Amino acid sequence: MTKRIGRLHVLTDTVLQSRFSHVELTRLAIAGGADTIQFRQKAGATREMIETARQLKQICADSGGAFIVNDRVDVAIASAADGVHLGQDDFPILLARGLLGQNRIIGGSAATLEEAKKCLADEVDYIGFGPVYATTSKADAGQVSGISLLKQVVQTIPLPIIAIGGITAENAPEVMQAGAHGIAVISAVCCQENPEQATLALYQALQKGT
Repeated sequence: MTKRIGRLHVLTDTVLQSRFSHVELTRLAIAGGADTIQFRQKAGATREMIETARQLKQICADSGGAFIVNDRVDVAIASAADGVHLGQDDFPILLARGLLGQNRIIGGSAATLEEAKKCLADEVDYIGFGPVYATTSKADAGQVSGISLLKQVVQTIPLPIIAIGGITAENAPEVMQAGAHGIAVISAVCCQENPEQATLALYQALQKGT
């Protein structure tokens, strides 16, 4: 089967902000045009995470969007998520594939061309590449990769490349013109006064860049 990889990924976060819950952010982001929601929670009780993930999965399913769990393969399985996104130091991709099967989406993070090639070898479905620009959302984000390296990765790796890191409605067209399949954002939606409007602005920016 062909897996549909979305173009506007919104990562829900309740650490950078506390005004909106994961559920509220998901509803608002989808209303604004997000086609993929990634549940990102690094701490807390697993039982609660599964319950939240199940709610998010239902909202995404009702709208036709994809629901991805960041890092936690167990939570992805328990919530019947559409897939997982795994960083370089997270659960090994090949083991995750064995647990999730061929029909689920697995995304991998890469900050260099070498890491992107490793993700390709591990047979991920898409690569989250960045940080393309400076970001305050991830303390461990590492050095900024920039547009030129993004272009190089797009030209070298035959997979959908989702750009992440410091992406805004202003620079999203530049990212898409570099050949990215789509974008992933955290604070550009979660930390805004109106997450739905912020998502819509990103959605419109994506249309301009393609």
